Amino acid sequence: MCGIAGAVAQRDVAEILIEGLRRLEYRGYDSAGVAVINGGELQRTRRVGKVQELSAAIESEPLAGGTGIAHTRWATHGEPNQSNAHPHISTDTIAVVHNGIIENHVKLREMLKGLGYCFSSDTDTEVICHLVHHELKSHSSLLAAVQATVKQLEGAYGTVVIDKTDNERMIVARSGSPLVIGYGLGEHFVASDQLALLPVTRSFAFLEEGDVAEVTRREVNIFDVDGNAVTREIKESEVTHDAGDKGEYRHYMLKEIYEQPRALAHTLDGRIAAGQVLDSAFGDNATKLLKDIKHVQIIACGTSYHAGMAARYWLEDWAGVSCNVEIASEFRYRKSHLFPNSLLVTISQSGETADTLAALRLAKEMGYKATMTICNAPGSSLVRESDMAYMMKAGAEIGVASTKAFTVQLAGLLMLTAVVGRNNGMDEGLQAQITQSLQSMPAKVEQALGLDDAIAELAEDFADKHHALFLGRGDQYPIAMEGALKLKEISYIHAEAYASGELKHGPLALIDADMPVIVVAPNNELLEKLKSNVEEVRARGGLMYVFADRDAQFESDDTMKVIPVPHCDEFMAALIYTIPMQLLSYHVALIKGTDVDQPRNLAKSVTVE
Repeated sequence: MCGIAGAVAQRDVAEILIEGLRRLEYRGYDSAGVAVINGGELQRTRRVGKVQELSAAIESEPLAGGTGIAHTRWATHGEPNQSNAHPHISTDTIAVVHNGIIENHVKLREMLKGLGYCFSSDTDTEVICHLVHHELKSHSSLLAAVQATVKQLEGAYGTVVIDKTDNERMIVARSGSPLVIGYGLGEHFVASDQLALLPVTRSFAFLEEGDVAEVTRREVNIFDVDGNAVTREIKESEVTHDAGDKGEYRHYMLKEIYEQPRALAHTLDGRIAAGQVLDSAFGDNATKLLKDIKHVQIIACGTSYHAGMAARYWLEDWAGVSCNVEIASEFRYRKSHLFPNSLLVTISQSGETADTLAALRLAKEMGYKATMTICNAPGSSLVRESDMAYMMKAGAEIGVASTKAFTVQLAGLLMLTAVVGRNNGMDEGLQAQITQSLQSMPAKVEQALGLDDAIAELAEDFADKHHALFLGRGDQYPIAMEGALKLKEISYIHAEAYASGELKHGPLALIDADMPVIVVAPNNELLEKLKSNVEEVRARGGLMYVFADRDAQFESDDTMKVIPVPHCDEFMAALIYTIPMQLLSYHVALIKGTDVDQPRNLAKSVTVE
């Protein structure tokens, strides 16, 4: 959520900044704005809505200048309107963009009002620019004023500040919300994600927690939280991404659904040899750190949490270790018990999810034996701060509703199950079965994608529906949860998921002809139990859509539509049954006419609490 782009150069930077914002549209936002310094004056343009609205406004009234900042805002404090859009300005001198939440903004606002400052927005961000302006009265440089300002801020911020009286300088500060510096020749850049800057540079340094940086055309000076000059490693990015290329697909989400066989092949590449998963899949120190692990604590949010829920069944059943899975925002605010020889696993596509990152930092203080992240973003905060990292290698995921990241997470967690199990005496035959299943996943997902046309036709039944119920048992329960989440996210249909054995404990009261019930039914040891639950729905007039293994012996009738899913083994069933859930949500959203790639009120990278 929220995107930042900034530049200081000899050339005009407005087009660079606009392109940077376009490449960050996947993060979710409701307004956009740009400010540049031109001839010692601040020029600012802001618009509610898409970046295209901002671009059109600048085309009609061009902004010229070599130093500028830009922002896409996802509303937290104050409704989405032009007054609340970034950049914010103090006394026509200081301009600021900001990601995060300033928790003590009310106190600071009252203090600044007492000093004579007038506020034009409802945002927490505006206190930053007024506070910097105030601090400049008693400090000799913009750098010193920003350093003094951030010491007064409580909460999370990734912020960039420019001053019209100093038109060759940006000051950048990071606490909790990520920022990256882009290095060019006679010009430098800043952004909340390196994707924004790929057209102008491939050399990046990631700011650490508490860093403040002074960025000019010729140099970058970085200072840590104590004000000491520090060096952050400059790395060449290997990320490839064309923000405008959906290829033959109508939406990024559909493109990313169809990219899953390739993404799975990439994530497996080089990580399996001699019939087993290599410890090195999780980092150079994995062999040492994963030895004697007896408990796994998984921390995640949203879709990543569902992946962790599925892995709990695998780790306890096949690897023989206990496992807890918890939503990051809950874990960090309660007292938890630390088991001996515990591994903490965080899961995040972006590597910057605020609650998950805070939970990791808390866990490190508690004394976990080792920490690991499953992440898709090299150089992200979770990767840098964890002992081990499983890099997903799924490629850029632009659609807000996660698809290929989820299935790659499942593959990574199954690999972790194999490695932890091997260290706990897992039978060699079981190890071989898991490895074989992993290697056959890309081809099996390709088969599952063959259901697309049938599911598109099926989705028409949901055109007038407002509620849906998803059912699954065992490791299919988290897949039912993921299916319900996808339907909610992009079609705005209210959907709930239940472990099907829980039907009789409340949800049966909801069953009628207007409540479609979606069932995931692989041919496993829980199939007969699941069939009993299906009969409970049938007896109460419910209409069911059963995604079933070809050997599960379900037959379509007036109360039940059966969609045959390619046969698969138990090790990959959770992943394979995810595919029809994704396709169903996509086609229902098309029928409902919603914004598939950027659903309302949601953001791709959740960098605030």
